[in-house]
Amino acid sequence: MRSRYSRWDGSQSLPDFDADDLLAAMADDLVADGDLRRALERLLRQGFRTRDGEQVPGLRDLLERLRRQRQALLDRHDLGDVLGDLRKQLQDVLHTERQGIDRRVESARQAAKDGPPEAEAHRQELERIAAERRAALDALPEDLGGAVRGLQDYQFVDPEAWQKFQELMLRLRQEMTQSLFGQLKQGLQGMGSQGTDGLREMLGDLNRLLRQQAAGGQPDVRGFMDRWGEMFPGVQSLEQLLERLARQSAQLQSLLESLTPEQRRELEELQQAMLDDPGTQEALVELGEHLDRLGLGQRARRYRTQGETPLSLQEALRLMEELHGLDRLEQDLQDAERTGRVERVDPGAVREALGEQAGEEAEALRRLAEALKAAGYLEQRGRQWVLTPHAIRKIAQRALAEVLGQLRRDRPGRHPVDARGAGGDPTDESKAYEFGDPFLLDLRETLGSALRRQGPGLPLSLEPADFAVRRTELSTRCATALLLDMSRSMIYRGCWTAAKKVALALHALIRAQYPQDALYVIGFSLYARQLDADEVPGVVLTDRHYGTNMQHALLLARQLLARHRGGNRQVVMITDGEPTAHLEGSEAYFDYPTTRRTWQLTQAEVLRCAREGVTINTFMLEDSPGLVRFVSEMSRINRGRAFFVQPDRLGEYVLVDYLARKQKRVG
Repeated sequence: MRSRYSRWDGSQSLPDFDADDLLAAMADDLVADGDLRRALERLLRQGFRTRDGEQVPGLRDLLERLRRQRQALLDRHDLGDVLGDLRKQLQDVLHTERQGIDRRVESARQAAKDGPPEAEAHRQELERIAAERRAALDALPEDLGGAVRGLQDYQFVDPEAWQKFQELMLRLRQEMTQSLFGQLKQGLQGMGSQGTDGLREMLGDLNRLLRQQAAGGQPDVRGFMDRWGEMFPGVQSLEQLLERLARQSAQLQSLLESLTPEQRRELEELQQAMLDDPGTQEALVELGEHLDRLGLGQRARRYRTQGETPLSLQEALRLMEELHGLDRLEQDLQDAERTGRVERVDPGAVREALGEQAGEEAEALRRLAEALKAAGYLEQRGRQWVLTPHAIRKIAQRALAEVLGQLRRDRPGRHPVDARGAGGDPTDESKAYEFGDPFLLDLRETLGSALRRQGPGLPLSLEPADFAVRRTELSTRCATALLLDMSRSMIYRGCWTAAKKVALALHALIRAQYPQDALYVIGFSLYARQLDADEVPGVVLTDRHYGTNMQHALLLARQLLARHRGGNRQVVMITDGEPTAHLEGSEAYFDYPTTRRTWQLTQAEVLRCAREGVTINTFMLEDSPGLVRFVSEMSRINRGRAFFVQPDRLGEYVLVDYLARKQKRVG
């Protein structure tokens, strides 16, 4: 198989997740706590590994990449002088004006040397004006906002300097309005010196709409957009416009918070200088009040840049916009990680922030539950997802494969069975042929016997005593009651998870290979009850599950096994504690430590099982003295077997024991 690799260009598409991989990744969580919603949430949060070993990213991975992206932006840029280019442009205006003043004064002096008397008078007047202008320029504040405010009332001497100042004012007006209203700059570019008047009118119309909305009226949104829509490209509704204005306000506030106190003061003064209009200021205050009333006010955040790439004001605002976009996406991902509502994550925002592949991954995560539904593993009941019987069978088969995988590695020598029968599958052992045996000839053993008897040489003669046949295994029917301790102590050390895996594995084994067998699953704590195999994955233990009523469990098991006459009838009990509850009539009584009454009634039920030919095999997950003493006495009465096992080896022991009871060698 040949593979070809190329750069991601956006045309590629990631395949949907394989539903079997998804279910396998959820299986352990489902068996552990039985909560499908939490299993789905963990899958979305952590991702999973496919059968090929490939790690599929989850929400946590997207969050980590997003945080690295944000840190990379902060490590690259520097907010140390966002007004530097504007300050340079202002210095150019001042330098041009000073040079212009000097040139005119020098020209007047030259003209006054050989000129008429009025030329001298002109020189004197021009030098007086020049002195006043130089003094005014020298008196300008050092900060950008104060200098701009002072130059607004200044009468320029040099026409070129005046033109440059008008260009600076236009740029400042546009950048200050953009800092407040984002893309509004595009709509104001053609307004020239009338831009402030247009801004004031737009704000007045917008506030009028919001007042009408607050009063319960019907604001004329269409009329507003017809007049001012070109200032807000891409906006389709009043809600979108207000959301954009709120975000832009938060971005500007974040920029102010991220600057030094001196820079912040300078930028605020520059804004006041450029929007120094009472009507505009009042309209901005009213708009802010409307945004707060509608709950659209957004919290500003301070960012600490550590890079060396200087930024202009507009570049800094674009950086704030990008950082705020990453913050919003981070919040969405965190909400999805916490609630499992991955549909709230916008793949487009992920794609814009982290690239095409991340966007594809986000879209695939949104389709995760649908992929399981399409495969027949989930179905929706109301607003909840539930496992289908098909999914539960798959989980059981996985539990069986996990246990049998251990058996193949460690099978020899466990639970030898001496009883023998007739018929069945051949084994690797041979025996002398007897009348009535299936004639499964072992040719090697037969010829070897003849050679040993007559020695080498041809022809080789065979006698009846030389014939050997293969031994066979006899498969018998078996009715099993699996008793699972559901007391709260089983929550610890993985005992309950191991017990559920055993139930699922046994169910899968019997369903697939021994369909004529019967398996009953009984859970017991204060009371005992029969469990359907399909509900086992969803059983969750809590602190309310107290008591270990073995008597009730054995009584129920004996009643169920009584339906089966002949064959093997057995109880497999998995527990981590001695009996602490019993029935008096239909009421359960609990006491700890074990009382003599509980001990006697439970032993009586063990004796009834023995009289009816029901064998009890007990798997102890604890080796406490009380449990060991009780199980030893129970094994003596019932002639069953007792095992002490660790939870992670439980499935191996139980399945080995079950298979041993199913297979008997031919004599």
